[in-house]
Amino acid sequence: VQLQASGGGLVQAGGSLRLSCAATGLAFRSAFIGWFRQAAGKEHEFVAGITKGGIGTAANAVKGRFTVSRDNAKNTVYLQMNSLEPEDTAVYYCAADSRIILSSTRKISNYHYKGQGTLVTVSS
Repeated sequence: VQLQASGGGLVQAGGSLRLSCAATGLAFRSAFIGWFRQAAGKEHEFVAGITKGGIGTAANAVKGRFTVSRDNAKNTVYLQMNSLEPEDTAVYYCAADSRIILSSTRKISNYHYKGQGTLVTVSS
């Protein structure tokens, strides 16, 4: 199983980016996908997640600015990030698990599969 996050980059505050998480070797349609981020010197932080049925949820820090969606035909989950702030600067990771329970989805260590991250840098 491989998860690959992409789409990161350098953007000015107020700008937008769309991250992608592509999965291979996974029963993607049945997996809950979570997005996490890790800023320098900090722990992983839950950002957003999406159920196999396409119901998204977001952390309070990004609610109203970030939207998660999935395209099962492409085995890909997206994180649309708008109104970016310098505080959003971090390495962003996606994680997947087909058996995770909803109450456990906000902790990256609870996921069976985790991908390589993509760096998002927001300049002020």
